[in-house]
Amino acid sequence: MIKFALLGTGRIGKLHAEIISSHPNSEIKYVYDIDTKSSKVIAKKYNCKIAKTAKEAISSNDVDAILIASATPTHTKYITMGAETGKAIFCEKPIDLDIKKVNSCWAKVKKYNPNIQIGFNRRYDPSHNKVQKDVLSGKIGNLEMIVITSRDPAPPGLDYLKVSGGIFRDCSIHDFDLARYVLQNDPIVDIYASGSRNVSNDFKKTNDYDTTMCVMKSKSGVLVHINNSRRAVYGYDQRLEVFGSKGMLISDNVSDYNINSYNKNISFAKNPIKNFFIERYADAYRIQFDDFLNSIKFKKKPKVNFNDGKEALILADCATKSVKLNKLIKIK
Repeated sequence: MIKFALLGTGRIGKLHAEIISSHPNSEIKYVYDIDTKSSKVIAKKYNCKIAKTAKEAISSNDVDAILIASATPTHTKYITMGAETGKAIFCEKPIDLDIKKVNSCWAKVKKYNPNIQIGFNRRYDPSHNKVQKDVLSGKIGNLEMIVITSRDPAPPGLDYLKVSGGIFRDCSIHDFDLARYVLQNDPIVDIYASGSRNVSNDFKKTNDYDTTMCVMKSKSGVLVHINNSRRAVYGYDQRLEVFGSKGMLISDNVSDYNINSYNKNISFAKNPIKNFFIERYADAYRIQFDDFLNSIKFKKKPKVNFNDGKEALILADCATKSVKLNKLIKIK
């Protein structure tokens, strides 16, 4: 049984609490959040202890691993604590909004050879994962294009936008990682990003964008197009398309039932797609957690490591720079 300290009990923390507790090989021993009311709810529901500080939870001899689902500015601090105490670490994305803090964190912890997994769950989505494997097996020949669509059903509130780091670091960062996952050892060499404000004045207040497109190129010449929106009135739009010399593969949106309706007024009508990331990627979150537990059990490195988090943030930073300068940015 792998014993966890859960740091952060917000929306994503609650999801992870349920996943940890429902797994036959894990349990929560400690929970910590600055919101004591929220941590009490989790402690009561899953019969675990409330830590007075993050350090108390992380350093406990009763804990084998820590799951970081707290506010982004705390991530590098908790990663460092976890590495120093020899605990396995799962950290939600992003590692931080500042690449300097990410680099500084790694400089501190690398000597411990830590087991760190970053929460890029889309790699674990069964359909996305199958597409990636089919690309590597040569099913579509030489890879030439990747198209990723990722659109939220509705924008977050102003308070969230103020601390999100912008759409590229908050939303697109998942897509940057997914593109890297498909490309594998073919790195992105340049990026051009464009953005608009079509949804809300809140994005103007925060100097952010609600509608964006990025075009990237890999070292081998594969073109990657990523489009994001903070408003898709029909649900949580998540699609991955790969195009090659022998064909195309598409990982499409997910509905509760794969049924088409036909009548005198309409043809090819489908059920609504999933409406939020928790429902859309429910399987991915659980498969991701299985992978983390296996990395602990078999003492192997996780499939999504600290460097993956760093590289995705670099792309997000370059996209942010590109849209502000309206120019192509070379990836160093």
